[in-house]
Amino acid sequence: MTKTRFLTLVMALALLLAIPTAVFAQRVPPHVFVGAASLNGISAADGSAVTAWVDGEMVADAYASGGDYTLLVDQGDSSFAGKAVSFKISGVDAAETADWIQGGAEVLDLVAAGGSTGSGAAGEVGVSGAKGAKGDTGATGAAGSVGAAGAAGSDGSAGAAGVSGPAGSAGSAGAAGTAGADGADGGGGLGVIALIVAIVALLAAGGSYMMGRRA
Repeated sequence: MTKTRFLTLVMALALLLAIPTAVFAQRVPPHVFVGAASLNGISAADGSAVTAWVDGEMVADAYASGGDYTLLVDQGDSSFAGKAVSFKISGVDAAETADWIQGGAEVLDLVAAGGSTGSGAAGEVGVSGAKGAKGDTGATGAAGSVGAAGAAGSDGSAGAAGVSGPAGSAGSAGAAGTAGADGADGGGGLGVIALIVAIVALLAAGGSYMMGRRA
């Protein structure tokens, strides 16, 4: 059995060495514990929970198999350097403890005694459940209030003048103008004299014509 635990420890160390160094650049290597697990004087049953605790909080868990266990105690975002690690088998405290060491690896047989005083065996502590699925996206929030009106823009430049339109048709004739004022009367005496002169001239012309025909 001791040889089997040693081989288990070697395999665990090999797995750690197989992890890319880039991962360790961000996370501190864990402390590996392997060994036998017994509860109330007998080997822990297959599937019994073996857990590690630091400062009252569970930091690692595994299942027993063939009476043995393997635990990788990873400090995560905390700092376990120099702190004591305690163990439980099926929820019962083991007598053994160990100091957490960065990258440490050791064989540690765990022995726990106690549990329920009844005839039944103590219930097993379940391992941590898987992380739940991501929840649904929340509903869209209400629309925000309307923003203030923007400032008025400046006036645009004047457009170019359009081409001249065609000439319109001739308008209708205007209304007749008002009658002109009456002319002034001519002189009465001068008219009579002119009429007499004209008659005399006609008579003279007629007499001359007749005289000529007689001659």
